[in-house]
Amino acid sequence: MGQSPDHAFHFYSRDLNEQVDWQPSDPTPEGFARYLVGCIRSLEELGITVPPLNVFVDSDVPIGSGLSSSAALEVAMLRGLRSLLELRLDDVQIAQLGQQAEIHYAGVQCGIMDQMASSLADTVHMLFLDTRTLDRQVLDLPQDSEILVLDSGIPRTLAGSGYNQRRSECEEAAEQLGVKALRDIQAPEKVESLPEPIRRRARHVITENNRVLEAKRGVSAHRFGELMNASHASLRDDYEVSVPGLDQLVAILQQTPGVFGARLTGAGFGGACVALVKAGQAEAIAHQALAKYQQQGFQGKLLVPEP
Repeated sequence: MGQSPDHAFHFYSRDLNEQVDWQPSDPTPEGFARYLVGCIRSLEELGITVPPLNVFVDSDVPIGSGLSSSAALEVAMLRGLRSLLELRLDDVQIAQLGQQAEIHYAGVQCGIMDQMASSLADTVHMLFLDTRTLDRQVLDLPQDSEILVLDSGIPRTLAGSGYNQRRSECEEAAEQLGVKALRDIQAPEKVESLPEPIRRRARHVITENNRVLEAKRGVSAHRFGELMNASHASLRDDYEVSVPGLDQLVAILQQTPGVFGARLTGAGFGGACVALVKAGQAEAIAHQALAKYQQQGFQGKLLVPEP
């Protein structure tokens, strides 16, 4: 990131081999540049002047795999601007600005979890986040474990529309139950009076929140894996955001020695899955699982070999 030689911004993505030239009088561009422009506009709304810049984007976060590449791009852009312009912004403000960029300029009605994870988390801990209050804790992984992430190779073609539909269904369920949000209910049986499919959508959210809170209290790797497996079953059956190929990869992982548990990650409908495995065994487990997955006619790949 550096000063532009003219009055325009020049954005280049090495992964996409695409350049976008943009001036502040232009409308928001399409593609990857809309996230960068959204960050610039969000700072301008705070009264911060951003001079024309050259921005080079290079990333090892896979696009479209459910690993929040858009949030990573927003946070990276805002951190770069913070450093270049010597802005007094903390990491929570960076996440909030990234969320606003995505909502108002990329048109995605996202929560703040992805941006907070990109801004505050690291590769060897878990981040517990209350998205209502932004209270947060950095927690250790269960003892003698590490994280493995595999890409199913299935594009997330329905993730956007599916996410919006599920969000609407959960809002409807909360309204019928007389609460601000489903997080205000802890007992899954309270959803039984709801019509389908919002009964199952609400049951997933409530049971998932309970699983997160149990994990936060501190559990063994074995129990954490059980919670992950239950989470995937709930995402598959109650929330209905999985697809057969992703279910196959998760099932293979769950049956592989050294794996405590596995589930899909991201918005679903394809993309990646995440597993908790014995420390030091992630790469070997990945090769074993991907070989079986390939025998079933799919092409996956290892995304995170080790923490």
